Amino acid sequence: MSGDQTSNPTVITPQTLQTAVEHHQAGRLAEAERLYRQVLQSEPDNADALHLLGVIAHEQGMNETAVELIERAHRAQPPHPISLNSLGKAYFGSHRLREARKCFGKALALKPDYAEAHNNFGAVLAALGQTEEAVQCYSRALALHPEYPEAHFNLGNALDSLGRPEKAESSYRRALALQPGMVDALVNLGHVLQDLARPKEAEQCYRQALAISPEFAEAHNNLGTVLKEFGRPEEAEQSFRKTLALKPDSADVHYSLGNVLHDLGRLEDAQQSFRRAFTLKPDHAEALWALTISRLPSLEGAEPDRGGESAGIAEIRKLGDWMDANCADDGFKAVGALQPFYLAYRDGNHRDLLAEYGRLCSRLMQRWRDQQRFRPVPRAAAGAIRVGIVSAHVHDHSVWNAIVKGWLRHLNRERFDLRVFHVGAKQDGETDFARLQATHFEHGPRGLRQWVEAILAQQLDALIYPEIGMDPVTVKLAALRLAPVQLAAWGHPETTGLPTMDCYLSAELFEPADAQQHYTERLLALPNLGCSYQPLSAAGVDPDLAALGIDMDGPLFLCPGVPFKYAPGHDWIFTEIARRLGRCRFVFFALGPRNLSEKLGQRLRNEFARAQLDFDRHVVFIPPQPRPAFHGLMQRADVFLDTIGFSGFNTAMQAVECGLPIVTREGRFMRGRFASGILRRMGLPELVAASDEDYVALAVRFARDSGHRNEIRARIEASRHLLYDDPAPMRSLEDFLIDATRKN
Repeated sequence: MSGDQTSNPTVITPQTLQTAVEHHQAGRLAEAERLYRQVLQSEPDNADALHLLGVIAHEQGMNETAVELIERAHRAQPPHPISLNSLGKAYFGSHRLREARKCFGKALALKPDYAEAHNNFGAVLAALGQTEEAVQCYSRALALHPEYPEAHFNLGNALDSLGRPEKAESSYRRALALQPGMVDALVNLGHVLQDLARPKEAEQCYRQALAISPEFAEAHNNLGTVLKEFGRPEEAEQSFRKTLALKPDSADVHYSLGNVLHDLGRLEDAQQSFRRAFTLKPDHAEALWALTISRLPSLEGAEPDRGGESAGIAEIRKLGDWMDANCADDGFKAVGALQPFYLAYRDGNHRDLLAEYGRLCSRLMQRWRDQQRFRPVPRAAAGAIRVGIVSAHVHDHSVWNAIVKGWLRHLNRERFDLRVFHVGAKQDGETDFARLQATHFEHGPRGLRQWVEAILAQQLDALIYPEIGMDPVTVKLAALRLAPVQLAAWGHPETTGLPTMDCYLSAELFEPADAQQHYTERLLALPNLGCSYQPLSAAGVDPDLAALGIDMDGPLFLCPGVPFKYAPGHDWIFTEIARRLGRCRFVFFALGPRNLSEKLGQRLRNEFARAQLDFDRHVVFIPPQPRPAFHGLMQRADVFLDTIGFSGFNTAMQAVECGLPIVTREGRFMRGRFASGILRRMGLPELVAASDEDYVALAVRFARDSGHRNEIRARIEASRHLLYDDPAPMRSLEDFLIDATRKN
C-alpha cells in the first residue's frame, strides 16, 4: 500500500492546521496528532483534520479508528480521491478487502490518472486472488509514474506468484535501483533468484538485506534456506537459530531447523525441532511427517532389527491415519518432506517398511491428482518408443556418471525417443550434453503441477527414475502414474516401495540369488554391471602429501567413503590392520557435514585407544579433492579399502581407472555389492573377501607384498576395458522396454 495523503492536503486557513500538516509531512506524528485534535476541538466536523488524523491512526496500525475518522470526514464533506485512497488503505489494513476495493474504485473514477490508487487497487486485487488483474493495475500505475519503487515491488510480487520469475526479477531490480535500501525487495529478489537456480546471487541479496536490517527475521530464514541448498548445513543452522531468536514461535522455522539438524546427523535434536514445530502448529503435516520418518531405524545400528522395522511400519500407519483425518486434501505437501534416505545405510531387508511408506506416498499423491483434474493427453501416433527420464542430478554427479549418461549415449535412437526432465537446480557441461542428446529437455523452476503437465504433455510410453529417494520433487512425481510403464534404478540402491513403480533396474553382478525378496517392484537384473559406463579420463595431478598431512612412511590405504557409510561395527578392522602392519596410514575424507566426519573420527580415535594404538600416527582426514588431485592420490596409494555394507561404485570405478587394487567384502544386498561386481567382471574374484577377517587379511597382504600389488595392477589394466561402454545392458534394457510398452 502507498499513498500521498499529506502531499496536497486541502488548504486550511488557520495556522494551526497548516502547522499540523507540516509536522505530519516531517514524520513528527505526535505533534501533528495533537494539533489535529486541537482543530477538532473547535471544529468537530473539520473534514481535513478528521481525514489526516485518520491517516495517522492507519500509520500507527489502528485501522478501525482510521476508518471511523475518515468516514466522519466524508459525512462532513464530499469525499475526494485522496481521502478515498486513505480510507481504502484503512479498510485494507483491517482486512476488509471488498470495502477497500470499492474505495479505490471510487478514487479512480474521480481521478483516473491517480498512480497511487492504481497501485493500491492492485494490492487489493492480489489479496483477493485476482493476480492477473493486479498486474494490470501495477502496470497502469507505472505507466503514469515510472519511477514508483513500491509499484515495481508489488508488480514483482505478482509476477512471482504467477510463476514468472524472470520478469519478477526485473521488477525487483528496478525497485531497488530507485530505492536501494528497500529490504523487502532485496529479500524477495533473493527468493526469485533461488527459484531461478542462482543461489549465490540469492545469498548476496539476503546478506545485503541483513546489512541494512540485522533484525530482519525473514532474511535470516531465507539465508538459512539457501545455505542448506549450498550444502552448508552448519551455517544454515546458525541462520535458522538467529531467525528463532527473533521469532521463537515460528513453526516453519523450527521445521526448517529440524531438516538441517537431520542433514547433520543430529537425529535427536532434529526430532526435538520437528516436535516443537508440530506443537506450535498442530496441523503442520510436514513437521509430523519429518518427525515420523526421522524416527525410523537409522544408521546407528549395524545389525538388522526386526523389532525396529515393525515399529517403523506401525509409525507410518499412524502417520497415514493422521493424514487421512486431518489433511486429506493437502497431505501431498508432506510427501518427500523428509525421506528414509539413511535406511539404506542400515543392514537388513527393508522391503516391508518401505512398502508401507510407498503406499502412503502414492495414496496422498493420487488424492492430489484427483483434485487437479488434468486433461487427458491423446496418445501419440506410432513411432519410436518415448522414454522419459526424471532426475535431479543431470550434471556431473554419481547418478549421472554411473547410470543416466550411458542411456543417453547408447540406447538405440532409431527405436527410442529420449525425453529428459531435470528437476534439480545444478547445471554444468554434462547438463549441456544431456540437452543436446535428448529429443526433449525440460529444466528450470517449476511447481509440482507444472512438472506433471510437462511430463504428461510428452505422451510417454515409459518413464524411468534413476534415483528415487534423494529429493522431494522426484518422490512426489514417482508416486504418481504418469506413464504406462514406470521404472526405478539404483541411483539410490534400495527398493522404492512405491506401487507406481513396475520394475527396478539393477545388475546381475550386483544381486544375490534371492534378490527379488528385497524389492516391491519386479526386479530386472541387466547383464554384467547393468550400465554402460564411460571412464572419466581425468589425468591425475601429483598430490602434495605433506601439505595434506599424509606421511608415506608405510603402506597407504585410501578410504574415500562418505562418513555415514562406515558402520560402527566395522571400526575394529582398521585397528586390526594397523596392529598387524605396524606402520601404515589410512586416509579418510572430510566429506559432507563437518560433524559427521568429526563423529567418525572420534569413533575411530576411541577404537585405536582401546587397541592401544596411536590414532594420529595411523589416521588422517583430508578435505575433498578436485578430481585430478583425487586421481593423483589414488595413483600414489597402495590399496583402496571399500566400505562394508554400502559399497562404492563410482569411487571403485575411479580406483580401477587409476590401477589401484581394491579390497571389498560382498554384502547381502545390492548396495553392498558394487565393488565386488566390478572385480568379478574383471576376473578378480580373489579380491572379494568372504568375511571381515578375510578383508583384514587381504588388506594386510596387499600392504606387505608389493609384487602381488603390481601383479593386480597389471591385471586391472588388462581387464578394465570390460567395464566400459558395455552394450549388453543397453540391449537388454531395450528388449524389456519394447516388450513392456507393447503390452501396455
